[in-house]
Amino acid sequence: MKIFAITIALVFAFTANATAQEDKLDALIKEDQNHLIEIFKDIHKNPELAFMETRTSGIVAKELKKLGYKVITGIAKTGVVGILENGKGPVVMFRADMDANAVKEVTGLDYASTKTVTRENGKSTPVMHACGHDAHTTWLIGIARAMKELKDSWKGTLILVAQPAEETIEGARAMVDDGMYEKGVPKPDYLFAMHTTPLPTGTVNLEKGPHMAGTDQIDVTFKGIGGHGAMPHLTKDPILMAAAAIVDYQFIVSRAIDPQNAAVLTVGAVRAGSDNNVIPSEALLKINLRWFNESDRKLMVNGIKRINKSIAMAYGLPEKMYPTMKFKGWSFPVENDSELVDKITPVVIKTLGEKSILSGTPPNMGSEDFHHLVIKNPKHKYVFMHVGTAKPSDFAAAQKEGKLVPYANHNPDYKVDLDAIPLGVKLGTNVLLELFRQ
Repeated sequence: MKIFAITIALVFAFTANATAQEDKLDALIKEDQNHLIEIFKDIHKNPELAFMETRTSGIVAKELKKLGYKVITGIAKTGVVGILENGKGPVVMFRADMDANAVKEVTGLDYASTKTVTRENGKSTPVMHACGHDAHTTWLIGIARAMKELKDSWKGTLILVAQPAEETIEGARAMVDDGMYEKGVPKPDYLFAMHTTPLPTGTVNLEKGPHMAGTDQIDVTFKGIGGHGAMPHLTKDPILMAAAAIVDYQFIVSRAIDPQNAAVLTVGAVRAGSDNNVIPSEALLKINLRWFNESDRKLMVNGIKRINKSIAMAYGLPEKMYPTMKFKGWSFPVENDSELVDKITPVVIKTLGEKSILSGTPPNMGSEDFHHLVIKNPKHKYVFMHVGTAKPSDFAAAQKEGKLVPYANHNPDYKVDLDAIPLGVKLGTNVLLELFRQ
């Protein structure tokens, strides 16, 4: 009976502590909510493209320093890391990406972006946060304060990473290549990240195993001989070569890859010439690949090479003028650690409710690079979840109209429900607290 009584007492004590912790977290978030929403609106109104996130990273660094975190800046140009040591325990990393998209905003929000940015090629482009990275960055700032105030509830080392250049799938690897771990950042036992998605606020998509596709960003340049549009016989038209290639590339996926395997080959941009009556000397294609296994990846890359070469040969170009391929950002598929998913699932349910987790969906063709922060480390367990940030009323209206979602990532009307800001902080904090529990 005595052992039974002690056990009951311990259970009640644990429950009481958990309730007190939850109450404290709710109070912290309520107190911080207006401040966080102002930060979110400010970042949304002032978006920055990959490796240009100087203003955004400055906000992150300032907020982390105010909280007493050890802050390292300038990693891969604009990356920021905050470190909070809190005794002996696991090392847990949370990543938020900061960069925006080259998209013109049409949301009509009173804090909508009207910014334009001059890119490396000298051309201006409108910019907006069309993928929710403004929310991710704000979540990180909110989580930083919550975890600091809840230091009595966990032991270990917390690492907060504000990462540049996720959209170009370069930032995570760039931070590692720039010596992030040599500059004083501890290698984590676990890595966790969240991403907005236009599901209703209060829901998440959390899956075990393969969750998102691998990707490659490739620039192909077709070379030719320019000239007058009235005398095409004196030219070698790179626009025609590029046009033929765009069509031929699609045969790689439709006729060379097993139909039961998921793969995508997209030509996202075509750039050539400037005048109606001038045939240019070059044409650029910007290609994006999505894949789940290395063999399909190699098949697509090799297929692109063969098509490029065959078109150049058909146009009678010498070998020195064959198309060139520039490989840029790339990422392996995201495969969530099953044990970590099992570990945090009860926390997600407790935070958001029994029906909050939308699981059982097939892996999606979106891509991420956050796992490249740890993929070469001896310990590389990670978990990634999509967090619903669409107003429930917007989502319900879209469903009635037969739409899948009310607005989609990378679209000019993409929105984040302001109620999802404090909710994301609460969810992220609770997940991190659970990852610190041994």
